[in-house]
Amino acid sequence: MTQSHPRISKAVIPAAGLGTRFLPATKATPKEMLPVVDKPAIQYVVEEAVSAGLSDVLMITGRNKRPLEDHFDRNYELEEALSRKGDAGRLARVQESSDLATMHYVRQGDPRGLGHAVLCAAPHVGDQPFAVLLGDDLIDPRDPLLARMVEVQQREGGSVIALMEVDPAQIHQYGCAAVKPTGDSDVVQVTDLVEKPEAGEAPSNLAIIGRYVLDPAIFGILRETEPGRGGEIQLTDAIQKLADAHLAGGSSVGPVHGVVFKGRRYDTGDRGDYLRAIVRLACEREDLGPGFRAWLRRFVTEEM
Repeated sequence: MTQSHPRISKAVIPAAGLGTRFLPATKATPKEMLPVVDKPAIQYVVEEAVSAGLSDVLMITGRNKRPLEDHFDRNYELEEALSRKGDAGRLARVQESSDLATMHYVRQGDPRGLGHAVLCAAPHVGDQPFAVLLGDDLIDPRDPLLARMVEVQQREGGSVIALMEVDPAQIHQYGCAAVKPTGDSDVVQVTDLVEKPEAGEAPSNLAIIGRYVLDPAIFGILRETEPGRGGEIQLTDAIQKLADAHLAGGSSVGPVHGVVFKGRRYDTGDRGDYLRAIVRLACEREDLGPGFRAWLRRFVTEEM
């Protein structure tokens, strides 16, 4: 008989980073508010959580992040102005962000890494499993990664991380997983994790990307986790301890699985990839795509 596990309803989105790679644009504007075509990157992430059934969203913020809260709040003056103009289309788009989810916010007063940011969510999450979504990774809604991860966690318990095959020459830029197969072609059991391994020392070419479904036992481990690489509390180190505890046996902590994602992912954490993400998404838009693709072809053939 399939074991029943607590239903997941809460998503945590760490958004306290300074966005130094995008300076000076992020001097006064949170990097999460940079537009990807005509929506801020953070809205795509919240929409993904909601589409996976997680409508209770906690955002971990920091100083100068008030625009994030404003974006997901009502703007009555703007809505009234659009209503008076009879601009129903823009009014609906403005109201969409404030109606998406039940939003909560907590500040990470001392930025001590992703593990510390996740630990800030403990009072809100309590003793239920929860999802973590990083804003630098945008997952195409046609490839429902998070929904698949939730499905695996509900069936297997424990924790689930998102993995993606990358060029072995690039694996040093990521957390990396050692795995063994399961009965599902897209699911593996994680046996080891290494944060940004040196060249030639990576156990695989499976990189951790920014989606996690975590057992609440992670909080107790994070409280005891010492700063690791970069002097920060690494979430990868804590997940490794969850995997070790399960593999050692005699522990109620569930396994750590990975879902190997082969879909469309847009990396907005790097300036070049951010621009490529905008081009890809604009090309696929019904309202923008035809004209933009035609211009892009002319630009490449005539001006490059």
